[in-house]
Amino acid sequence: MTEGLSLTALFLSSFLAATLLPGGSEAVLFGVLKHSPQLYWPAIGLATVGNTLGGMTSYLIGRFFPQKGPLRGMTWVRRYGSGALLFAWAPVVGDALCVAAGWLRVNPWWSAGFMALGKLARYLAIAQLA
Repeated sequence: MTEGLSLTALFLSSFLAATLLPGGSEAVLFGVLKHSPQLYWPAIGLATVGNTLGGMTSYLIGRFFPQKGPLRGMTWVRRYGSGALLFAWAPVVGDALCVAAGWLRVNPWWSAGFMALGKLARYLAIAQLA
């Protein structure tokens, strides 16, 4: 697989993994870095951007939910605001946090920033294993 194709697959898997669709991009990042260690920073960057854009897609979905009834993850987002999105990478609760942030109309710029920081930290930790 070429470097360009590897990075494209990583970006797409990172994006899709952060939406409400099931999937994980960690294995793809690990594989790209094992096969092409020279792609360390481009791979980390594309995985972070793709995963953050996927999280913001979930955020936008939350904005379209009717303002009735509680959403999972809402308590954390109400308590910590956009800072709660540092944990948007976490399995199970991450998607819920993104949707809840959109539903609560949390500032999208701060949301994206905190999402990106948390996701970058996770990808850097995974990259250290490769």
